[in-house]
Amino acid sequence: MARSDRFLPLFRLVTPVSLSSVLFLAVFILPGLAFAGQWTNPDPMQSPSPTAPSGRIAPQNEQQILLSFAPIVKKVAPAVVNIYTSRVVTQKAVSPLLNDPFFRQFFGDKFKMQGRERKRTQNSLGSGVIVDKDGLIVTSYHVIKGSDQIKVVLADRREFKAEIISTDKQTDLAVLKVDTGGKPLPMISFGDSDMLEVGDLVLAIGNPFGFTQTVTSGIVSAVAGRSSLGASDFRFFIQTDAAINPGNSGGALVDMNGRLVGINTAIFTKSGGSNGLGFAIPVNMLKPVIAGAANGGPVVRPWIGASGQAVTADIAASMGLSRPLGVLINKVRRFSPAESAGLKIGDVVITVDGKEVVDLESMRFRIATLPIGGVASLEILRQNRKINLDLPLAPPPEIPPRDVTALSGDHPLSGATVANLSPSFNIELGLDDLAEGVVITQIRQGAPAQRLGFRPGDLVIKLNTIDIKSAKQLHNILAAPAQSFIFSVNRGGKILSQEYKQ
Repeated sequence: MARSDRFLPLFRLVTPVSLSSVLFLAVFILPGLAFAGQWTNPDPMQSPSPTAPSGRIAPQNEQQILLSFAPIVKKVAPAVVNIYTSRVVTQKAVSPLLNDPFFRQFFGDKFKMQGRERKRTQNSLGSGVIVDKDGLIVTSYHVIKGSDQIKVVLADRREFKAEIISTDKQTDLAVLKVDTGGKPLPMISFGDSDMLEVGDLVLAIGNPFGFTQTVTSGIVSAVAGRSSLGASDFRFFIQTDAAINPGNSGGALVDMNGRLVGINTAIFTKSGGSNGLGFAIPVNMLKPVIAGAANGGPVVRPWIGASGQAVTADIAASMGLSRPLGVLINKVRRFSPAESAGLKIGDVVITVDGKEVVDLESMRFRIATLPIGGVASLEILRQNRKINLDLPLAPPPEIPPRDVTALSGDHPLSGATVANLSPSFNIELGLDDLAEGVVITQIRQGAPAQRLGFRPGDLVIKLNTIDIKSAKQLHNILAAPAQSFIFSVNRGGKILSQEYKQ
């Protein structure tokens, strides 16, 4: 009884919080002490945690969870720059009276006011990555498109004027050059985007909304092609949930070794801000762009000369495949690398250099990342047999020559300029690389061709009953007198026919 009286004041003191204290000790403190014991006294008999074949492991304890990205950022951040662009836009000043309904009704169309031209400067911002110590910087093409002046600001606040060395609209990439006076710049090392796996940690470094050196972290959400995106012709991106916002374009996506694995280029958003869907151009697509810029020429990629469609579940079942995989070839151009390799209609391309392809975009991406002059190994399925073919990596030819021809005279295409299609010219124009025939490249303002509804990019495939094969042939047919013309054009994959009477 005396012992109970001795501890009675203490018991009363802790009674109001005793239950919560016990729960806190049971849930947090005791397990923490147990883990602490494991940290300081590891059991040598305890089996190691499972490790992925690639060497990746999940965090094993609190010490690993508390690790910081700071060393990676210190290593990489000096090579990420701010890019400021400006261009002068000319606008015609219009009197506000012309927007007044009463004023317009009173004067009608007879009243014309000669407005003064007003010039204003448009500014935009983005990010870039230094890829060579002598001053080569990579950014997104849409960041510098149409710019009159480009300024690059380094992480240490040094500023340089930049000039455009090379642009590649197909991948939305551009290469800039700054004159450092011989002083080397901090540069970033390249990783291998093909080694990325879903779940890998990545950092996005850039300048969103003009805030310099902003770092966000996330994981790789997907590494497959995203064909619904229109940010580049290849439409093959690294998807990440690292926060990316306007101004991040052209910035670096780096792995946990501080190596560049992608160039941030696009976000999926309805509000204009980050929704956790960011996309980066894989660094393996960047390498040919830099190589072309270093050589002082345009970017040239291998051309396969074949087209096809993704193998669907129905196609896979009809061919006896265990699962949908590969590209079913449905067109092979004559004298193309695909024909030289022995690729045939009906073949299913399964892998390119050992890497699986699931659709036409991924097959073209794999080919486009390889150097000109080499050979790619294609694994194909032909009549239920696997065959390996060697695809020569050659550039797209300009055969036939484009033969740009300005049309004039008394006919519907007067004022239009046409040219022959070829694989090289098609890629330059952003058309299907296998398209053949004649394309309208431009139309003079106010010309008959414009008034009659023709557009640049229209493919003239037939005139009257004659298939059009060349610009010269089209010119000769139009030069002959005729009472009417029936044109068939391919506009964005749709065949349009129209008769024009003189």
